[in-house]
Formats: sequence, structure tokens, C-alpha cells
Amino acid sequence: MSDAPKPAPFNLNMHTARLLMREPFFAALSRKIDKTPTTSLPTAGVRINPERAQFELLYNPEFMGALKDEHKLGVLMHEFYHIIFEHVTGRKPTEGIRRIDNIAMDLAINGLPEMKGKLPCASDPGPPTGSLGEPMQGCVPGEGPFAHLPSGKTYEWYLGALEDMQKEQEEQEGEGGQGQGEPGEGQPGQGDPFGGMDSFDSHEEFGEGEGTVEEIAKERLKEAIKEAAEEAQKANNWGSVSSGMRKDIMDRLSTHVDWRKVMRYFVKTTQRSDRRSTPRRVNKRFPRIHPGKRVTRHARIAVSIDQSGSVDDRMLTAFFSELNKLAEFAEFTVVPFDTRVDENKVYVWKKGQNRKTERVLCGGTCFNAPTKFVNEGGFDGHIVLTDMMAPKPINSRCQRMWMTTKEHAARPYFQTNERVIAID
Repeated sequence: MSDAPKPAPFNLNMHTARLLMREPFFAALSRKIDKTPTTSLPTAGVRINPERAQFELLYNPEFMGALKDEHKLGVLMHEFYHIIFEHVTGRKPTEGIRRIDNIAMDLAINGLPEMKGKLPCASDPGPPTGSLGEPMQGCVPGEGPFAHLPSGKTYEWYLGALEDMQKEQEEQEGEGGQGQGEPGEGQPGQGDPFGGMDSFDSHEEFGEGEGTVEEIAKERLKEAIKEAAEEAQKANNWGSVSSGMRKDIMDRLSTHVDWRKVMRYFVKTTQRSDRRSTPRRVNKRFPRIHPGKRVTRHARIAVSIDQSGSVDDRMLTAFFSELNKLAEFAEFTVVPFDTRVDENKVYVWKKGQNRKTERVLCGGTCFNAPTKFVNEGGFDGHIVLTDMMAPKPINSRCQRMWMTTKEHAARPYFQTNERVIAID
């Protein structure tokens, strides 16, 4: 019987202090995030605390205590990046893509240059702990089943790559009939292109925040990130945060709408795809017998423009200015509305076109009218440009997001857990 003393319980505050010395930006951000030990998770995770309307880090002390110091730091940074990248909010992936959505988020974080060597991976796994049963390792580009994936890509890029990996596996199993396990279920082996790997941390409560609570938490977070960035700028010390990431963080604090990201979001969160045989792509299972498959993902996007009397000409001009930016690289259907949709006024805004501000209606406001039109039209995404001054609409059958001014975003007529973008 050993008389060796038991190791001291994991002290997160101590490691936060180390963050302060090595990663001042994350240390400053950490002060604004609740941290709660729990045994309900085998590892760690982040969420919005519904009682405090505050972002919260949940961690298993046994799991954290068993990690190398460098990996402890990496796990904390990983969780904070989930918050910074807004993975915790506004996410409702379908069941069919939930797993690859989780993996894509982790690949986008773990492939950052500042995360190199900071997380358990195939070449440097963590110890078995809790209910894991085997050495913990994160999903890292260039490692294990993701060895062919490059680092430094976006979540959207990785999601597309993972979808392709899964579709290729399904095609091979369909042609050969020898697959093991159901696609996407996580069994290691031939039936799982991801080698049984999944996110090491919990994403269970991502996108589960209530409308008002989530909005309050997001505003608090934005202010916390701003303060942390200002501290880092003033001290001229961001720690390991790369220059590219610094720019990304500062861009997230601005009201600039990155329409490319918006459109990628709509495309990647829908499952509409064209699969065509092509001799230019090699069939990996039967390379000389059957042609390969080319998968093209796309989304039909509707943009509803509120033309009610409460939307003044200045606001309408701002809306059209944003749509001209969107049209630089995308085609979409414009749906003008007030209390109704005049189908004779609906038109397709072609990619590359530049249009002037146009008012065709000027009545009251009802969001049900454009929602019904989009629902019946079979669109994959719906963007509503409005002052938010009308009752909450009926549910949308597709992904829906809202765009309004900062003033109206802060004081909407109704609350929603759908994505809201504020512009100047």
C-alpha cells in the first residue's frame, strides 16, 4: 500500500495566472468568463449560463489535472476560441451534419498556428481520464484521419472537406457493399472516414441559448473581447495570437458585414448538393471501372427587404448598399414586402449587378408575408433586412437571419434566437 500523497486538486486559477504571463489577451478575456468545475462532463466545454446571461467554461478537474501543462493551456485557449468564433451562439445544425459540424469547428481552431503543440493529438496524446477509456486527442489538421487536410482553413472550408470525405465513403460502400458501420455514427474502421474521432470537448449546448439571454451574453462578450484587445494593443503584447488572428478579432468587433462568410454559412448549413459523374475525378474504389463523383454544394437565397413606412429612405439606402456588396459574388432573389409580398415586384439580383435604392411599397409591416413566400418557394436561406418593428413571425423552414441597424438591434420589437446582424 503506497503512502504517496494524493495530488492536489486542479487549480484553474493557477493556470489562469500562467495565461496572464504567456497569453495576456486570453488572460484578460478569461476574467470575463465564468469558470465552473463539474463532473458532468468528461473533459470541458463552454456554454451560455442561462441564469447569469454570461459565457461559462465548464471543466472536469480530473481531466484538466491529468494533462500536461502545455495541454492545459491549449484546452483553455481552445474553449475561448469557441466563444470568440461564435460557435456557441446561433448554431442549429441538422442531426445529419452535427458530428461533422463539431469536428469542423475543432479543426478550424486546432489548425491555428498559435495552437500548434498545445493540444493532445495523435503524435502527443493525453492520458486516459474519466469515461474516455483511451488517450485523449483532439482533431488536428495533418494528424490521423485528417492527415491530408491543411492547417489554417476556416470552419466552412473544413465542413465542406468533411462532407466530401463522408460522401466519398458512402459512395465506396454503395459500390462495394463492404462498409462497416453506418456513415457518420463514429465507429472506427472502413465505415467511418474520421477514424472514430470526434470533438474531445462538449458542444452539446452550442446554440441552446434563449433569445434575450443569448443577446445579453453576446453583448457582454463583445465588450469583453474589446477590452482584452485594447489591453493587448496598449501593451503591444498579444502573446501567441498571430497577426492574422488579431485582424480577425478586430474585424469581429466592427459592424462590417462579411457577406462571404454569411453566404458560406448558408451554403454549408444546407444539404442541397448536385452529384455528377465525371471522368476527371478518380473513383478511389474502382479507379479504372467507374468514373468519380463531383459534388457541388449550393444554396438558393432569398433576401426580403422591409419597405414599410417605418423604414426611412436612409435605412433603405443602407440596405441596398449592403446588397450591392453581396452581389459582388452571389446571386439571390429579392422579395420586397410591407404587410404583403407583391409577387410582380420579386426579382433575381444577378451576380455582379449594381442597383440603385428602390422603394416599391410603403405600408405597415408583417414578417409572416415574406416568410410564407420563402417557405413555399423552397429556398435554402432567408435574409431579412428590416427595422424589426413588427410582431414575431411564423417559423421559417430554412435558415433565417436578420439585418438591421445597431439602434433597432438593441431594441427589437420581438426577441429571436436566430442570427441578427447590426449595421451602421
